[in-house]
Amino acid sequence: MDDLGLTAAVALTIGVSATIGLQGARRWYNIHDLKDSIPSIDSPHDVEKINSFGGASPAETSSTRDDDRSAALARRARLGDYDESLILEQLARNRVFLTDPGLHNLRQAFVVVVGCGGVGSHATAALARSGCGKLRLIDFDQVTLSSLNRHAVATLADVGTPKVVCLQKRLEQIVPWTHFDARNQLFDAQSATKQLEPWFDGQKPDYVIDAIDNIDSKVALLHYCHQHGIKVVSSMGAGCKSDPTRVFIGDISSSAEDPLSRSTRRKLRLLGVKDGIPVVYSSEKTGPGKAQLLPLPEEEFAKGAVNELGVLPDFRVRILPVLGTMPAVFGLCVANHVMLELSGYPHDYLPSKARDKMYDGILAQLQGLEERIAKHLGDDPVGLRIPVTADDVGYLIEEVWKGRSAVSGLASRLALTRWRQPVGQWIDHATPGQKADRLRLDEVVCMTKDEMLRHEKEVLREGKNPEDLYDSSVCALVEMRWMEEREFSAQR
Repeated sequence: MDDLGLTAAVALTIGVSATIGLQGARRWYNIHDLKDSIPSIDSPHDVEKINSFGGASPAETSSTRDDDRSAALARRARLGDYDESLILEQLARNRVFLTDPGLHNLRQAFVVVVGCGGVGSHATAALARSGCGKLRLIDFDQVTLSSLNRHAVATLADVGTPKVVCLQKRLEQIVPWTHFDARNQLFDAQSATKQLEPWFDGQKPDYVIDAIDNIDSKVALLHYCHQHGIKVVSSMGAGCKSDPTRVFIGDISSSAEDPLSRSTRRKLRLLGVKDGIPVVYSSEKTGPGKAQLLPLPEEEFAKGAVNELGVLPDFRVRILPVLGTMPAVFGLCVANHVMLELSGYPHDYLPSKARDKMYDGILAQLQGLEERIAKHLGDDPVGLRIPVTADDVGYLIEEVWKGRSAVSGLASRLALTRWRQPVGQWIDHATPGQKADRLRLDEVVCMTKDEMLRHEKEVLREGKNPEDLYDSSVCALVEMRWMEEREFSAQR
């Protein structure tokens, strides 16, 4: 019996040892196989195979067998080898919403999407899924790891490939009958005519989507479309935004004062375009604790020319803080607008700033106030001009003062006034027959009309200090809002 037990123990020991040895050997071979699969530094590679814009070349991107099958199916579907009843079943929800004529218009439409990052990819995906028939995609950039927090369809396998190729490849797996024209190119004023040319069958673009985050390219696109009567909708900045309840669709003339929007509007005005372009924008303003685009660190400047840090001259070389959800919100709003427009579906957006007449009235009151103060201080008010526009009034009322009086917090019968009595050379007489008021936006405070009249009497005429008239909390609020405005102005 003892011999049998000893034999069993030895056999068990041998079995366990053999198993452990086999597992160890398997681990060793797996590790060496993994190491052997990693190419050496001297091995041939495709890292340098990028185009002149810094994007990967479409011809040199890898594909899988599934990708090849999807592409083949898409080619057959675009030639008509796809059951129409299946298409209508996939689009059934859109069909009952937009009706057959509306869906027909959308399926016949040709839309150009310029910029296929976070905003553009979501707009493209939504249009494709909803039945848009022809989509031209324009973007010079490629998918990066940091793109994956906001891109609509990109996967790890797409990193390093052109964004336009990624979009077409992924969306063909969802809507194989959709026609794509993917152009891995940079958009600029010189290429506009070619990139916005008709489709291969001669159809002109029904709509253009601007999802560009570079100001010069954005202005070039919007100006071209405005000049040539091409319908266009533009996405303003989604970076540093976090409040989806402040996202609106409206005319570019009423868009909020985010840096991208303001710079775009100013440059378009110089080209004679001040309105007539629908935009998706956010009225959210940066504040304490919120993300903001910080200056490039000094150590980066020390490395040499800043332009050499980016793929292209004048393109952003800083990492823009972006919450992944906000580009999607902007992109879906853009796509929604295009779908409603193309299908003829009625849409009457909530006006976020339909107070132009009120701004004009406040501007007139401010002009009158400055003239009265000039006369009171011994200057002739005839010909006095203030450097404030109705747009500036809207910005001050809505963005700086949040639509409320700094004194009482009331939101009705608002007015703007100087905070302190002007001193020194506050009027420029350099131009004959014209007097230029040197009033700055960070010298202006929002009050109710009644509060403004009292302020005019006691501060602007009698020369009292605001600190003697108002509570310390009011004075602190005024200084805080001005400080925020100065910081915000520095980002424009």
